[in-house]
Amino acid sequence: MGISERRVREKEERRKAILNCTKELIQAKGVEHVSMEDIAVKSELSKATVYLYFSSKEELLNEICDEAAKMFHEYLKSFNEAGVKGMAAIKFLWRGYVELFGSSNEMIIVFQVRNYMNSWLSVISTEGEGHSKYTEEILLAIKVLIDECKAEGVFAPDLDTGIATKLLLSLFSMIVEQSSKLPPDMRKLPAVIEEMTNTFQIVIRGFAREGIEHSFLNIR
Repeated sequence: MGISERRVREKEERRKAILNCTKELIQAKGVEHVSMEDIAVKSELSKATVYLYFSSKEELLNEICDEAAKMFHEYLKSFNEAGVKGMAAIKFLWRGYVELFGSSNEMIIVFQVRNYMNSWLSVISTEGEGHSKYTEEILLAIKVLIDECKAEGVFAPDLDTGIATKLLLSLFSMIVEQSSKLPPDMRKLPAVIEEMTNTFQIVIRGFAREGIEHSFLNIR
């Protein structure tokens, strides 16, 4: 490996280290109480060095959200490419979400960050204005799935897709936000996932067309 390649690798490793240290601080203190100076100390770098990689706290936090959004976006692509649609895709989406985030605190960190930066709901109302393309594509994918379920006759034909998407995200955000306020050692991630699953199930049934069997709507 040449000198230039080594330098590129070292820069990438340092960037990842800064991001990981930031996540640890958010987990311990809450996003609003984390400063760039805290991040520098935690990373064992000078504050000036941290600013070489991220021009602001907001840029750093956006990167954290982008990482998680990219991961989930890649998962969504996998079942889109397989031709899974409608209610089958809704179930696929939820199971994938649990698999990706259900065994780590990444979900709590990402929701904290997104709420701090005006929440996921602001993305819905101001699409295309400085937000991650992955986040926007995830939101679009959810809207497409809801429309497919309406076309299948599973969801009520008069269901407002935009409001339905907003409702799902706001409920999830509220659950995670409440969990994030607990001390780290009191957060029970499986319990958070279970509560989100139950909420998701109730909402899906609320979206359903009259007469649909509840067993058909089971996401577990």
